[in-house]
Amino acid sequence: MKIYTKTGDKGFTSLIGGTRVPKYHLRIESYGTVDELNSYIGLIRDQEITEYDKTFLKEIQDRLFTIGSSLAADPEESKMILPDLELTDIELLEHEMDRINEQLPVLKHFILPGGSTSISYCHVARCVCRKAERLVVHLADESTVDEKVVAYLNRLSDYLFMLARKIANDHNIPENEWTPRMKKI
Repeated sequence: MKIYTKTGDKGFTSLIGGTRVPKYHLRIESYGTVDELNSYIGLIRDQEITEYDKTFLKEIQDRLFTIGSSLAADPEESKMILPDLELTDIELLEHEMDRINEQLPVLKHFILPGGSTSISYCHVARCVCRKAERLVVHLADESTVDEKVVAYLNRLSDYLFMLARKIANDHNIPENEWTPRMKKI
């Protein structure tokens, strides 16, 4: 099987179900951004983090492939049975955030991204996740989208923030506290 098909050379691509859409279509932007997020999570997994965190992130990557396949399908035309996102996937993120939160000092300030490469990658992934969420919410206004997809992306961005804090804590890296400059009156 060749990786290139030449069917997209005119700026169109096919959704699961056969519908041809322009490559700038909101559905393509949505699953393309989820794919971008998945790549950043792979980059986080390649950092000096715990094996537990690497395993948990791999599970997230699997869920992102599930989300990508859901978003890549034409809801009116696709007859293909696709992997399914479940409420337990969202709950797993919530439980993991609760577990991490028990290990961390109370958050009393806003945190600027940075401190180490691993922490910064978490923040970049968090921002890409928020972008994916915004695109999927927009898509849901125009087409059928599983509501669990939006909820999962929302929780995932929170998890990535918590993971950044955990990595800082694991490596004894002080959090990059934001101290706003106040206007003098």
